[in-house]
Amino acid sequence: QVQLVESGGGLVPAGGSLRLSCAASGIIVRYNIMGWYRQAPGKQRELVATVGISGSTNYADSVKGRFTISRDNAKNMVHLQMNNLKPEDTAVYYCNGGINYWGKGTLVTVSS
Repeated sequence: QVQLVESGGGLVPAGGSLRLSCAASGIIVRYNIMGWYRQAPGKQRELVATVGISGSTNYADSVKGRFTISRDNAKNMVHLQMNNLKPEDTAVYYCNGGINYWGKGTLVTVSS
């Protein structure tokens, strides 16, 4: 059974930073494409960042230069470091594993 558990969300002022974590079980992160997605109120879920099996990364244009996705193979975890946060980054952030598996999400709220 695959489980993805996000943590690290919270309330932060604009310009601040947060680090999201995704603890994976039942799936090996180093052998799967892992990603972070987000869904803001009234909007569709959108891609934030992915890390591939080779370690290659991909980012949404809106977060390039501010967010960094990383993978901890030893702990079977994926992280999302978010810097210079903006109010428009406010959303529920979801961890995705191997395309098919989703966590329950963690809320990030950025105040202006």
